[in-house]
Amino acid sequence: MNFKVLIGFLCFGIISCNNPQKSSETSSKEVEISVSDSIAQPSIAYQIAKAAGIEHWNSVSEIAFTFNVDRDKNHTERSWIWNPKTADVKMITSKDTLAYNRNNLDSISKNADKGFINDKFWLLAPFQPVWDKGVSISEEYKVVAPISKDTLNKMTVVYSDDGGYTPGDAYDYFYDENFIVKEWNYRKGNSDAPTLTNTWEDYKNFEGLKISTNHKDASSSFRLYFTNISVKSDK
Repeated sequence: MNFKVLIGFLCFGIISCNNPQKSSETSSKEVEISVSDSIAQPSIAYQIAKAAGIEHWNSVSEIAFTFNVDRDKNHTERSWIWNPKTADVKMITSKDTLAYNRNNLDSISKNADKGFINDKFWLLAPFQPVWDKGVSISEEYKVVAPISKDTLNKMTVVYSDDGGYTPGDAYDYFYDENFIVKEWNYRKGNSDAPTLTNTWEDYKNFEGLKISTNHKDASSSFRLYFTNISVKSDK
C-alpha cells in the first residue's frame, strides 16, 4: 500500500467518522468463543445474538462484504474478505488491495484493521455484546424508538475505558418481541446525546446469519448499507 492509498483510506475514515469503530484487539479470537459458552450465560444479549444466527457462526469459514456509505451526494465504499478461523483479512478499495493477518499487525495493516473493525461491527453488531469483553449491559422495556417512534425494548451496551480503538463508547439497541434489532443509537464516549441514530432494515439470511443490509438516519441524508455479501460455511 503506497502513501497515497493510505491517505485515501484515512480520508474515508473521516468521511465515516460518526460510525462506531468499537471492539478490542481480542476480536481476532472470536472463533474461540463457542455457542455453548454463550448458552451457559443466558442473557438479553445472547437472545439478540441468537435471533441473528450466532448458533451458525462457528461454521463460518469465510465472509465477504462491501461496506457502503452515502452521505448527501457523496459515496464511499470498501470491500473485505475475512476468514475468522485464521484471522486472515483482505481489504479491497478502488485504489489498492491489502492482505494481512489480525494476529500480526504492522503500522500499515493496523490502520486498515481500524476500518475492518468498524465495518465488521456494523455488519455483525448483534453478536458483538456476546463476543466482546469489558462491556456492561442494561435493559429497559417498552420505550419509544428514536426514529420510528414504535414501542420497542432497549439494550444498552457500554464499553470499558480500557482497550479497543474507541474505548468508553455506548450503544442502545432497540429490538422487537422477536429480539430483532430495529434501530440503534451510537453514543461516543457514553455521551447522553446520541452521536448517530440509524434504522436496521432489509434483513437477509446468509447461511443462517440474519444480517441487516440497510441503515438510514431520520432524514435519509445518511445511508450505510452492505452489498456483495457472501458467507461460506464448512458444515
